[in-house]
Amino acid sequence: MQQEDLPWLRLHMTSGLGRQRLIRLINYYGSPEAVLAASPDDWAQQAGVKSKTLGKPPAEQDGLTQRTLHNLHEQGVHLTTLWHDNYPAKLRTLCDPPAVLYWRGTWSGEKQLAIVGSRHASAAGQRWTEDLACTLSHHHTTIVSGLARGIDSAAHRGALKGVGSTIAVLGCGIDRIYPIENRSLFEQIAVQGLILSEYPPGTAPLPGNFPGRNRIISGLSDGVVVIEAASKSGSLITADFALEQGRDVFAVPGAPYDIQSQGCLDLLRQGAIMVSQPQDIFDHLGIETRHTPDHSVVFELPPLTDKQTKVLENLGKTPRHLDKLATESGLTPMEVSAIVLHLELLGLAQSLPGGHYIRGFPS
Repeated sequence: MQQEDLPWLRLHMTSGLGRQRLIRLINYYGSPEAVLAASPDDWAQQAGVKSKTLGKPPAEQDGLTQRTLHNLHEQGVHLTTLWHDNYPAKLRTLCDPPAVLYWRGTWSGEKQLAIVGSRHASAAGQRWTEDLACTLSHHHTTIVSGLARGIDSAAHRGALKGVGSTIAVLGCGIDRIYPIENRSLFEQIAVQGLILSEYPPGTAPLPGNFPGRNRIISGLSDGVVVIEAASKSGSLITADFALEQGRDVFAVPGAPYDIQSQGCLDLLRQGAIMVSQPQDIFDHLGIETRHTPDHSVVFELPPLTDKQTKVLENLGKTPRHLDKLATESGLTPMEVSAIVLHLELLGLAQSLPGGHYIRGFPS
């Protein structure tokens, strides 16, 4: 950010102003400098912008404001607004567009697809998401997500393995990293992709911020893919925004007994496009497919006994009940129960509700 961005920063850091009031003030006065030249009393009398919670803009030489401007400049953060030429065209069409955007990294002009899902995703779901995002990235599709735990993180990781890009939309200030364990991923995206936030610097990741974040995720995208979403998942809010914005909604089906699949199954019942492989997305969006390199990770297995190897060989992506594993392995249910517990500890198996198991993917 540069010194010329200071008027925007001062307005955006004004307590109680909010994007809708900010848009109204700029549309009335014409520029942030003109807004700042007027008083909050003028705002109320002339532009009809008033609120009991509305504070005064911080002074130009205010210490916090100057430090914030300096820190954002040092971090390579840029600012754009609804009135700038480089504002994202797709977001201009929203009924409630962001007034101010902070960004760090590089914008991509490629096709953009959002991938969202559960923060408590299974190991298999994360692996599948990563592979899907990588394949889409190799077809020059930018992956948009929210940097959350689980599916979001897997989507970003997969995109970074490809040749495309990824956009992480934050529910906090761009100078905050949330969740903190994604610090490395955040920094990698800042170099290879784009970090984006509509919230003023210093804003904490409050629950009320994430629906706003979700409307930007869908708003930037040509479609939204939902993976492993529970019935009241925040991912369904993103899907709702996508429908309101005229975007395509895709859903990956899951097992009916898995609570992390109920939201996706609901979306499919409501007419979402089913996705079981990348080709389903390519066909719908008219993306020309071509051969891509196999980026599957080959794991070196730890030493296993013959019985453990037998059980592991019978585990796959399709859930199998413990009794069926016992029959297929020629072992007793008690033996198999002990073995799958050991395999779980190694990350080679994952338990599902009802005594079912699938193969895991060690990290």
